[in-house]
Amino acid sequence: MNLLLLEQDDLLPDGYDSHIESHQAKITDTRRLKHIHQTLNLTVGDSIKVGVRDGLKGTAQVAEITPESVSFSHLVLDTPPPAKIPLTLVLALPRPLVLRRLIMDAVTMGVERLVLLNSRCVEKSYWQSQVFDELQQIVVLGLEQAGDTVAPLIELRPRFRPFVEDELPALVQGKTAIVAHPYATAVAPIGLTTPCVLVVGAEGGFIPFEIDLLEKSGCMPVSLGQRILRTETAVPLLIGRLMG
Repeated sequence: MNLLLLEQDDLLPDGYDSHIESHQAKITDTRRLKHIHQTLNLTVGDSIKVGVRDGLKGTAQVAEITPESVSFSHLVLDTPPPAKIPLTLVLALPRPLVLRRLIMDAVTMGVERLVLLNSRCVEKSYWQSQVFDELQQIVVLGLEQAGDTVAPLIELRPRFRPFVEDELPALVQGKTAIVAHPYATAVAPIGLTTPCVLVVGAEGGFIPFEIDLLEKSGCMPVSLGQRILRTETAVPLLIGRLMG
């Protein structure tokens, strides 16, 4: 945790005003309390980096600490969160364990928008995964890791063809649009200066029909070379390459 993310409900009504710099807050949930007690080992008077969901970042001072709650005073919120990278990641839904990691990576790296898409190689059972019940928690962990307060837009698209034919052409308009494909002849670009749409398949990649449809909708197939990488390796590598 590189930043304690505060929700609006954590802010005390008598101590928060968007026009002043000194606020108060109190947290009572198990996850954050455990981290404060067991990992950070904070005591009264200690300072900690904080941020308010969808708002500014800053610092706070521990005012009171008990096993059931931690109260903060002197919240000084004066720093904007880091800017998002201008990238929309369209990701064919991977297996749940990989999905957890990739959502965390996408949030931490500052992806602006994440679309989880169905494809031929996606197992139907993945759409009933417990990960979707944990989505909010995964996003919060990614924000805390990155020192961010603003979550990306996350959307589910369980039907491949309607999304690619009806939504993708408008989404890629005015952007660099690429689809990762290990057998493409073009190599993934480096250091783009324009907004980008990156489409990545799950384990097994996209079938030829899907690649063809993605191309017709404006996406150029690119590769990372001769080696075929796992999705969880390819996604952060591609993001870093495109936005580096």
